[in-house]
Amino acid sequence: MSTLTDTPKAAAPQEKPARRRPRVDRLPYLLLLPSLVIIAVLLLWPLGQVVWMSFHKLNNVRQLRGDREWPWIGLENYVQILSDPFFRTVLRNTVLFAVANVALTMILGTLVGLLLNRLSKRMATFVGSCVMLAWATPALTGTIVWKWIFDDTSGLVTWLFNALPDGLSQALFGRTDWTGYGWFNSPLLFFTILTLVVVWHSFPFIAVSVLAGLKSVPSELHEAARVDGAGPWRVFWKVTFPLLRPVFGILIVLSTIWDFKVFTQQFVLAGGTQDRPTFMLSIYSYAEAFSPPPKYGLGAAIAVILTVILLVVTGFYVRMVLKQEEE
Repeated sequence: MSTLTDTPKAAAPQEKPARRRPRVDRLPYLLLLPSLVIIAVLLLWPLGQVVWMSFHKLNNVRQLRGDREWPWIGLENYVQILSDPFFRTVLRNTVLFAVANVALTMILGTLVGLLLNRLSKRMATFVGSCVMLAWATPALTGTIVWKWIFDDTSGLVTWLFNALPDGLSQALFGRTDWTGYGWFNSPLLFFTILTLVVVWHSFPFIAVSVLAGLKSVPSELHEAARVDGAGPWRVFWKVTFPLLRPVFGILIVLSTIWDFKVFTQQFVLAGGTQDRPTFMLSIYSYAEAFSPPPKYGLGAAIAVILTVILLVVTGFYVRMVLKQEEE
């Protein structure tokens, strides 16, 4: 008689608990909403209006007020600008000016920041406060002062050159009387003075930012490098600069944006929009839009081109900084 063994029944599979979706905290987005609305109203809406204007032919104030229609011309303004040889001259002036000013501002600001980091606390506070006076001075006020310094009759520079011995002045510059000399008539001299004004106004922010970054670098790293025999130059490039690379990246981006958009200083030094050989994109856009006969659509197209250039430069720098952070 065979014995049948009972086969155990397979256990019923247990149902897995349903996964709960992560709860989205909406409070941060609600807190950011007022700021986003303000940015959209104050920045995105005017930018959209400028882009829309660049596709129309606008030669009358009544069109801007809505009393007349805006004739649609598509890309005609952009074609006219990009095919104009003078635009290439203006773009060259802008790029060369921005590159020179960013380099000089970063070098001078970094050197001043390193100096402030080496001074005592009381002296660093005093020197830093004096340096920040240039940053705190409005661009219009500071430029007026610099224009007086280079005035051709009563300016400080004219007085200093007139004070030189006649023989030395004649041997070096080929003239002895500097009264009435037009310091702003030559494009090279004009851009030199403009660079001096912009760098003077911009380097304090770089210096204070570099100083703030230096305070975050552990002093033990510098001491260890000095013990190993590294000099100040090598300590900066091998220890300080790699740690402050993100700071320098942001400062370069900001300086590039500011120097590409220089307007007030150039407008005041040039006395308006008559000196076309020294035009850069900002004042070129203003001159095309508001000089009679006004061409608002053309000026808007130049402003859009300037914005696109700045967005490309900013995107490149941001991507570079993020890539360095990942490495």
